[in-house]
Amino acid sequence: MQFLKYPPRFLFFTGKGGVGKTSIACASAIELAEAGKRVLLVSTDPASNVGQVFGIKIGNDITAIPAIANLSALEIDPQAAAQLYRDRIVGPVRGKLPDAVVKGIEEQLSGACTTEIAAFDEFTALLTNDALTAQYDHIIFDTAPTGHTIRLLQLPGAWSGFLEEGKGDASCLGPLAGLEKQRTQYKEAVDALANPERTRLILVARAQASTLREAARTHDELAGIGLSKQNLVINGVLPQSEAAQDPLAQAIYAREQKVLSTIPEVLKNLPTDIIELKPFNLVGLDALHLLLKDQALIPDASEFTPITLNAPNLSILVDEIARDGHGLVMTMGKGGVGKTTLAAAVAVELAHRGLAVHLTTSDPAAHINETLNGTMDNLSVSRIDPHAEIERYKQHVMETRGAKLDDAGRKLLEEDLRSPCTEEIAVFQAFSRIIREAGKKFVVMDTAPTGHTLLLLDATGSYHRDIERQMGKTNAHFTTPMMQLQDPKQTKVLLVTLAETTPVLEAANLQADLRRAGIEPWAWVVNNSVAASNPRSPLLRKRAQNELHEIDLVANTYAKRYAVLPLLKDEPIGVEKLLMLSRHQ
Repeated sequence: MQFLKYPPRFLFFTGKGGVGKTSIACASAIELAEAGKRVLLVSTDPASNVGQVFGIKIGNDITAIPAIANLSALEIDPQAAAQLYRDRIVGPVRGKLPDAVVKGIEEQLSGACTTEIAAFDEFTALLTNDALTAQYDHIIFDTAPTGHTIRLLQLPGAWSGFLEEGKGDASCLGPLAGLEKQRTQYKEAVDALANPERTRLILVARAQASTLREAARTHDELAGIGLSKQNLVINGVLPQSEAAQDPLAQAIYAREQKVLSTIPEVLKNLPTDIIELKPFNLVGLDALHLLLKDQALIPDASEFTPITLNAPNLSILVDEIARDGHGLVMTMGKGGVGKTTLAAAVAVELAHRGLAVHLTTSDPAAHINETLNGTMDNLSVSRIDPHAEIERYKQHVMETRGAKLDDAGRKLLEEDLRSPCTEEIAVFQAFSRIIREAGKKFVVMDTAPTGHTLLLLDATGSYHRDIERQMGKTNAHFTTPMMQLQDPKQTKVLLVTLAETTPVLEAANLQADLRRAGIEPWAWVVNNSVAASNPRSPLLRKRAQNELHEIDLVANTYAKRYAVLPLLKDEPIGVEKLLMLSRHQ
């Protein structure tokens, strides 16, 4: 593997959920340790299960892996780190500032930005504290700080004072309040990350357009702040030998090869490795030893018993949705799980039943029109341009909040408005203009505003006040988007996932975030299920058996209602194929 040739001291693995970061990081750590190098494997991903992969409990202390000489591991708990981070910031002002101000700071520190920075706070020590890590030749990180996080760490100071003076109610300002105290450590960490002699970043993707686009965006973002030493790993590619086994395998192989032939330009010149799809779960040392090998033993078809999966299909859910005659349906989930396809399938099925439907998306890469590939009666389609909405929101904030600030305060506010949280809020505001239609027709939204964004909007009340101003104070009868999202009679949230460990865990975490915001997910949808396709390929049949445990978790632990959509031979593009997807048995 090229990404392990002449490795520097620090290796970071990053990529979308479910692409295989944890497995590849663990396999890499084993390979280096067995080559005689002293290795520390560090996970900061709450969905990462390093301890489970090795079959031992690791936790927040450096733990030797008994079966592998020279290898130790550490699992940083981002939530625990975030709580310590919040305590460090809020503790000194508790009792000194009014309770309302303290509560406001706590709300600002309640979401994803704080968790991201707190996790970075934990592992910067591993990058800079020689006394802590001097005994290791290599430190491997299972996850990598995003360009957003690193850029925040480079910002000039005085955040605490700015916040305490009541000027900082923009999107991500709260989490920044504690950064100044460790400015020197952060600068040293950023310098280490940007030094190609010390750090290599490995972008992990699948042979899917969405994950490769994400890798391209990450490449540009991190290269722009100095992390130039990057490799690309494309994981889980179906071997050509399986293509002849059955029509489904043949179609998947052809689809993946087409994607690989049109890889984004910025990734083409990176050193690239392709890891073939394996038939087994990547848990245990035997599996990890095989992951980075060119060939893995394909199971014999005679080993398998028939796969029986009696799960509801999407049409069952649409039956229940359609009974109300109108309402808001939102598809939520992490990138790459098929939210756009699901939103289109629900919208097409509702429109086919003669119901008026407005299908809308905020994802510039979603290509909703390409997914529909046509028109139909009762269905209208729109796309919100995030860039235009961001500019509109920034202008509004600078003209209102910014008008009260001095030059230094305006510069801080302008910098904060460049954060990803700003996009979430701006797009959410744009959606609010469409939400009103749901009182008369179905509005199906392809989007995933995070629980953090919803909490922030609810806690500050800023969006509620904006709507109040728009509706007029004399009108006592109005419903804000937050109120509508929290009303299960008006809104049905569909959580979309894959039947794989990481996407299911991430969907469960998103469900917890939404519940904190007072929003109860209505149903789960397991997308692209191999088990539901009943393949003949030995490799795919083994994969299908592995899915059964995750589908059982969704059905019996996480979801109040659910549906399973099969992995299809042909991509569900066009009205007819979308209708087939929703009705597939």
